[in-house]
Order: sequence, then structure tokens, then C-alpha cells
Amino acid sequence: MGFPTADKIEEETQAQHLVWNHTLQYINSMTLKSAVELGIPDVLHRNGGRVSLSNLAAELSVPPNKTDCLHRLMRVLIHAGCFTSETNTDDKEPSYLLTPLSRLLVTDKVTGGSPFVRLQLDREILSAWQSLGAWFQGDERTPFSKAHGKEIFEIMGQSESLNDLFNAGMASDSSIVSKSLVEKHRDAFVGLKSIVDLGGGTGGLGLTVAEAFPWIKVTVFDLPHVVATAPKNTVVDFKGGNMFEHIPPSDAIVLKLICHDWNDKECVKILKQCKKAIPPVEEGGKVMILDIVVNSKTGDHKATETQLFFDMLMMVNSTGKEREEHEWEKIFLEAGFTGYKATHGFGVLSLIEVYP
Repeated sequence: MGFPTADKIEEETQAQHLVWNHTLQYINSMTLKSAVELGIPDVLHRNGGRVSLSNLAAELSVPPNKTDCLHRLMRVLIHAGCFTSETNTDDKEPSYLLTPLSRLLVTDKVTGGSPFVRLQLDREILSAWQSLGAWFQGDERTPFSKAHGKEIFEIMGQSESLNDLFNAGMASDSSIVSKSLVEKHRDAFVGLKSIVDLGGGTGGLGLTVAEAFPWIKVTVFDLPHVVATAPKNTVVDFKGGNMFEHIPPSDAIVLKLICHDWNDKECVKILKQCKKAIPPVEEGGKVMILDIVVNSKTGDHKATETQLFFDMLMMVNSTGKEREEHEWEKIFLEAGFTGYKATHGFGVLSLIEVYP
């Protein structure tokens, strides 16, 4: 057996680097989680968006012997694009600055993303991934149920802490998505007098719609234990129930990141209930779906990667999936709808208007 060529050695060396990098990608997630838990974005925000290493350590009550470790943590986060840094010319000490990403993690922002980080990197949620490989060779419905013995929505109905974490995580993106919806696509609401925000959680999207279009009656419909924790207000109505059995009647039904939680058969059942609840297309009836259309961001590698990550997230935690456009069309037709219009441009999400 001859000695490998220089090209072969270089190829294997690069492959080894890729294996290492893929294996250690979790470090980006866990260092981001630690930054959120420590409140680093909040410290920078309170200091005008910039703070030195020594001042950051002091505000976080980091012992002197761990200041260098804090510097190393920030170095990884800077490389990942979470923060930027500058070096003070006098003492050569680094100072850290917020980026658009870390500004989104400031906890007092309505559009804050930190609840989503806390939810997806929660110990109970992450533990389901340890069962993914074994799940493929078993008969459990999901890796989550294999790991915990129950489905995720069943556990949330029993665990107040996980339910609160989930609701906060889901609400954290509603402000950005719903503002984009009502500002860029006001025409989607023309002629509507009532909508149901199906699976609307604590009502973030429904509230934005109601404030933008005060003539539209907005009802947030979700499971009773979810509605029970929703903040009370006089702008939207909250109703509890089971969307597989009944949906309150309205001109339109809005589903933000609901269909991806369910498999095709379950989605068809939900959509059939939606069709029962809305008037004919001639009277303006429609279903408005804010969800992922896989490969809708052609040429944007990061966006497509995020869509595929969400697809795996659905596979691990629920029976759901992210769908390509032809897969969406298939379930619309099976549910008895006659047509749809897809509009892209909500980050990795799309708006799909489905007509009875």
C-alpha cells in the first residue's frame, strides 16, 4: 500500500476539520444561551451599546480569575456575529458592542428573541435530540416522546413552567412577523370584518392586527390551558377549545406557525375545520397561513439552512414538518380548497392565502 498523495492528505485534513466543525456547532448555541442567561445584551444596552471587558465583568459579578474566560466567551460570540469588539488604544482592553442580532436579545424589547433562545435550548427540549438516532429504529411517534414518555403538548398541559416557556418563546417572534404582515400586506385584510388567530397563544399577532385594523373583530383561539395564562385586554377576545373539533366562525382564519406542528393527515383535519368556519370565497372567506415554504429563499444558504433546521425541530418535537410549495398545495386540495396565493418576504416565513 503506497503512501497517500499530498492532495489526498489535504483532502482528508479538510474533511477532518469539517467533522470537527459540524460536531462542535452546538457551542455556538450554548454560548448564545449563556449570554442570554447572564444578561450580556442587557448590560451593553444599559451602557449605550458599548462596554469594556472589565466593566462587563464587574456588572456580571464575574470573579477576577474568570475575566479571561469571559473574554474567551465573547470571542466566540463575536466570531458568530452576536457582538462586535474594538480595542481601546490606551490600555489595549477590548470593548464590546451590540449587533442587530444581540439587540434583538435585549430582554426589555417587545420583539426580544431571548425567550426563543431559552425555549429551544432548555434542558428538557434538548434531551429529545439524544433519542433521535434510536427513534429511527423504534415505533414511538416522536423522539420527544421516546425521551420523555409523553408528547410535548401533553407535557406542556401538565407543566406550568414549560407551558410558560413555550408561550413566551412563541410570542417573542410574533411582534416582528405581525408588524411586517400589517405594514407590508395591508391588502390581505381588505374587506375582512372578523378573524380568528388560531393557536394564537398569548395573542401577540392578534393584538397587532386588532390595533392596525380596529374595525376587525379579532378572536384568539387556543387550548384552554394556554388561554388561561393569556394577558387580559379589551382589544381581542380569547376562547379556549380544540381546533380539531371546532373553530369559531369568522371571515378569515390566521395560522402562524401552526401547520408545521402537525403531519399532513392532521393538517388536513385542521384545514377542513377552518373551511367550515369561513364564508365562501365570493364573500371574502380565506385562510391566511404564516409558515415556512422550504426553498422559498433560493440562493440564500443561511435562510434555507434555518428552514431545514426548523424541519428537524418539528420531526424531533412533534409529528409535524416544513413543506415545499407542492406539499402545501397537496394538503390544500385534500382539505377541499380551490386555490392559494403564496407571498414570500417574512424572513424565512411566507404568507399563503388559501381560498375555499
